[in-house]
Amino acid sequence: MSITMRRTVLRSTVAAAAMALAAALSTLPAQALDAQWCKDVHIRFFAGGAEGDAFGTIVYNGAKQAAADLGPKVDYIFSGWDVEKMVQQLREAVAVKPQGIAMMGHPGDAAIMPLAEQAHKDGIKMMYQNVPVPTVTAAFGGGYVGAQQEQQGRALGAEAFKLAGLKAGDKAIMIGPFENESRGARERGTVAALKEVGIDVVQINSQTEWAADPNLAIPVITAALLNNPDVKAVGYPGGQLLGNVPTYMQAAGRKPGDIFNFGFDTSPQIVEGFKGGWVQLTADQQPFLQGYLPILSLCQQVVLGLAPMNVDTGAGFVTPQNYEIVAELAKQALR
Repeated sequence: MSITMRRTVLRSTVAAAAMALAAALSTLPAQALDAQWCKDVHIRFFAGGAEGDAFGTIVYNGAKQAAADLGPKVDYIFSGWDVEKMVQQLREAVAVKPQGIAMMGHPGDAAIMPLAEQAHKDGIKMMYQNVPVPTVTAAFGGGYVGAQQEQQGRALGAEAFKLAGLKAGDKAIMIGPFENESRGARERGTVAALKEVGIDVVQINSQTEWAADPNLAIPVITAALLNNPDVKAVGYPGGQLLGNVPTYMQAAGRKPGDIFNFGFDTSPQIVEGFKGGWVQLTADQQPFLQGYLPILSLCQQVVLGLAPMNVDTGAGFVTPQNYEIVAELAKQALR
């Protein structure tokens, strides 16, 4: 073959390859924008709590909306906030080998690490929500959608100190899963922020089952209030307990406004708490996004080869002055 002919063949080959690549790229956006463009993808999604609980329901609603918008087949996993159950369910999820798993980070880096490694070997894309697992994602990839735990906890402590008009030497109660290394970072951050400005903080370690049935905490919280009659503020670890504040206060013989009650999340019950003067402050972490965005990110990773999302959903604070802005969406379990 002459040099001229070789050049002609080479040019033809390069031109054909370029045209094929251009054609593939030109069709990709159209495919991505088609309705149900993720319909061939199988995902297992961890909603965290039990079916019907205040926070887990909003996460679940976000995931359901993403599935409806994008079309993947999604298995929804409910764990009742039990970290040991989550680990076992994650083990089962990896064994099924879906194309993607959206996992609550509550069990922490050490517990999740070996299963994340197996998922990585099997080519399963991973996303994490609500509680970050930075060591896991650094080792085996995956993204995170949720508030940064310690950062949000510290911010809430500082805001509570300011809005409650607290001063050094005042007493506060903080409830939280302090013994959980990963999940408890948020409430430990709140305690640290309050102690740094001189607040005397009484810590109550919350139990997993309280999230499913906040009435189980009545004896403990009531006793703490009776044993600390001079307490000025009480902090709660999530929407389930914060939404139950009227019950706790009435059981201890307190009236609306006697104590500055603060915590995390929004819900119909928390909206009513604001309305009745029982709740004074909450940090919103937009759980709907913690359901929607992991599904979206997994679809983008599997179908489009995009990098995983990392989104801080901490949106700021809800107070008696602005709660009505989110009230209607909270009543619909969307905020």
